[in-house]
Amino acid sequence: MNSTSPRQVIFGTGAIGLATMDALQACGETVRMVNRSGHAPVPEGVEVVGGDASDPAFTTAVATGSQVVYQTLNPPYDQWEHQFPALQAGVLAAAQAHGARLVSMENVYMYGRPNGRPLNEDRSHDAHTHKGQLRSRMSRELLAAHAAGHVEVAIGRASDYFGPRGGAQSNLGDRLFPAALVGRTATVLGNPDQPHTYTFIPDIGEGLATLGEHPDAPGHVWHLPNDPNTRTTRQLVDVVYGLAGQSRTRLRRVHPLLLRAVAITNPTARSLLEMQYQFDEPFIVESTRITTALGVSATPLAQALDRTLTTYPHATAA
Repeated sequence: MNSTSPRQVIFGTGAIGLATMDALQACGETVRMVNRSGHAPVPEGVEVVGGDASDPAFTTAVATGSQVVYQTLNPPYDQWEHQFPALQAGVLAAAQAHGARLVSMENVYMYGRPNGRPLNEDRSHDAHTHKGQLRSRMSRELLAAHAAGHVEVAIGRASDYFGPRGGAQSNLGDRLFPAALVGRTATVLGNPDQPHTYTFIPDIGEGLATLGEHPDAPGHVWHLPNDPNTRTTRQLVDVVYGLAGQSRTRLRRVHPLLLRAVAITNPTARSLLEMQYQFDEPFIVESTRITTALGVSATPLAQALDRTLTTYPHATAA
């Protein structure tokens, strides 16, 4: 590790960790990134340290000198129950050891079904899925640590994300943009005709960076900024095809029966299957609180989709 310890340490170098790095660097902050391998696609001058984040001794050492620690780790989808609690515990131990603020990235699985109402930060935890119940326990543990005075905690929650580096993990990612660029059929999971909130990855990074610095952020859950004009997945796909210069949208939904068949032998598909309830009805995630209280606003959806499209090969030639 470098002899000079940065104030900001980010655990995780996936799309969210890298977006948080982008936001912090834009503010002039020096950042240390932490992952298992010690390698990541980062700009020159950004330190990447490899190690096991479930080991509190490692996390405490790598976070030396930090004032803010960001938890953006995301283990393989089918390994959440086995890996996630220990990873969070390791990052929590590091923040607590150094008196650093812990900013934790979460999703909205803990709320369960919308049941006809938008999701906001005051919604009770009614998860009926294994992943949602796990997320609920992990979130409550962080807030309990804050309430006990052990560590400052600020939690940011996002809906399904899309944007630069979203890749195959995003429903609006590798199955959509390359197909749109050449006029082929895109594929999405879930019912494309239900309104569904998608959160733009750079907005997540900006939001998490704000939670790391704003004096009013700790002790609260914040929904990271979403465009309030929620649209259906199909409407967003239509926008992408139009931006790609296509006169016709081509869209196919992965049939639920096919997903069930694949899930018999594929653990990742099994994990995806239990979360398909999010597309059975309008799934709207409100984020007015972070905009009103902390001044963080969402990028308009059409602009966000356009920015994402330009990150794919041959986008400017379409």
